Amino acid sequence: MMKLMLFTIFLIPLLFNWWMLFCCLLMLSFYMLFFMVSNYYMYISYGFGMDLVSYCMLFLSIWIISLMIMASNKIKILNNYEIEFLFIILILLLSLLLTFTTFNLFLFYFFFESSMIPILFLVFGWGYQPERFLAGVYLLFYTLFASFPLLLSIFYIFNFCNTLFYFLIISDFNYYLYFSLVMAFLVKMPMIFVHFWLPKAHVEAPVSGSMILAGVLLKLGGYGLYRVLYFMNNYDLNYLWIVLSLFGTFLVSMMCLMQIDIKLMIAYSSVAHMGLVISGIMTCFYFGFLGSLILMIGHGLCSSGLFVLANIVYERSHSRSFFINKGFIIFMPSMSLFWFLFCINNMSSPFSLNLFGEVMLFNSIMSWNSFTIIFLGLSSFLSCCYSIYLYSIIQHGSLFSGMFWESGGFLREYYLLFLHLFPLNLLFLKIDIFTFWV
Repeated sequence: MMKLMLFTIFLIPLLFNWWMLFCCLLMLSFYMLFFMVSNYYMYISYGFGMDLVSYCMLFLSIWIISLMIMASNKIKILNNYEIEFLFIILILLLSLLLTFTTFNLFLFYFFFESSMIPILFLVFGWGYQPERFLAGVYLLFYTLFASFPLLLSIFYIFNFCNTLFYFLIISDFNYYLYFSLVMAFLVKMPMIFVHFWLPKAHVEAPVSGSMILAGVLLKLGGYGLYRVLYFMNNYDLNYLWIVLSLFGTFLVSMMCLMQIDIKLMIAYSSVAHMGLVISGIMTCFYFGFLGSLILMIGHGLCSSGLFVLANIVYERSHSRSFFINKGFIIFMPSMSLFWFLFCINNMSSPFSLNLFGEVMLFNSIMSWNSFTIIFLGLSSFLSCCYSIYLYSIIQHGSLFSGMFWESGGFLREYYLLFLHLFPLNLLFLKIDIFTFWV
């Protein structure tokens, strides 16, 4: 654990060398992949350590953050405060490492909230439009408003149990305690009707901000739910979140078909996928926990890759509108394959992590109540509809007359998309490692 922390801190002198920092972070993720999957609990100290779900979230964080540096090459080319940008990314990585490795509820809350600050700097400092300030305020206040009751409930638990370690908390739960522990993470995921901050943040954030928001920060909510449900003994109201999330998944999938902005559609599809994850976690079944973990990892890679593709289109046409970005199969024929692969992964095609996660979640939710098959079937069908719509409307149609020459894309962009696609479509070969958890 300390090795990870020290490695991240000692990367600060590399802020002046963009690509060296990227290579070091990529090497760190491979180090974690090959050398640290040996025990069920690893590097346990007084307050820090990790189990399998912490390890998966850590690996996803380091992987996505290294790819963020690669995707933000325009900041380096334009010399747009590149050292400050890299410093904020390292601070974000450090806060995520601490969030996913602490076993103390208050420390988890502290690092959970501190990860908001670097994201706000990314949106305010490198966002595209003046509206980014309003998007940052939405992001901050939605999170803080839901998190304040969580802080009060943590103080109450400490007063009642004399400990804040996940595995030692034993308490009688009333409904206020239940709502205050759960709501902060439901807003973070986000759940339908408290999701309005997410599309605004995605539209105004730079490509690096969208990647880390979709790839890791939404998963903080699922990780928090895992931790608080571990010591709860009152699941009477879980049906509320299951029903609301399933209805929300259907509703948001319908909204995806009405979007005219590429990033907005991808952001709303994230809300739809997270609705399934919330439903699976709230069933408290074995398959629900496993399926939600697998789908969170798969969605993190797939959604991040889609935002990279949206940014590649934006850098050519300087617009995110579906009305302008048409006929890209003529303009960028080589990139069409990646659009197709990410769109079919977004609708959970074989063989992707999304498919395995959704199969497990469908099993879990239908075991809870067989009538849920109506909303599951509709949301699955609609996810197929908006993914095909996203692919077909961008690749086909009349090319915008402002683009005169063919652009094959840079090698950096293909490598970046490949590094998203490779773990997303090949981790199914080792899907059994996720069953070591729960």
